[in-house]
Amino acid sequence: MWIGWIEFDILLGDVQSLKEKRSVIRPLLAEVKRRFDVSVAEVGGHEQYRRSQVGAGLVAADRAHLMEVLTAVERFVANRPEFELLSSRQRELHSED
Repeated sequence: MWIGWIEFDILLGDVQSLKEKRSVIRPLLAEVKRRFDVSVAEVGGHEQYRRSQVGAGLVAADRAHLMEVLTAVERFVANRPEFELLSSRQRELHSED
């Protein structure tokens, strides 16, 4: 069994409040979950209205599938026009590690 996750550091565009931040982040989380069938959440930057850290994770039977999904999630997030992806960090572990 393989366990993998990816974390994103995101700079939001013209956002002036936490309410506006939620209006950008919530649809992103819902779309990533729907499109890729992964667990996803805002994992940091809760009090900053122009920054967010988002994480997605999944469990897969083989590493190839895990890497394929994580790469697709990264591409999807990077191509969103409403914010700038500052960095991403990815990790995978085998259950026997």
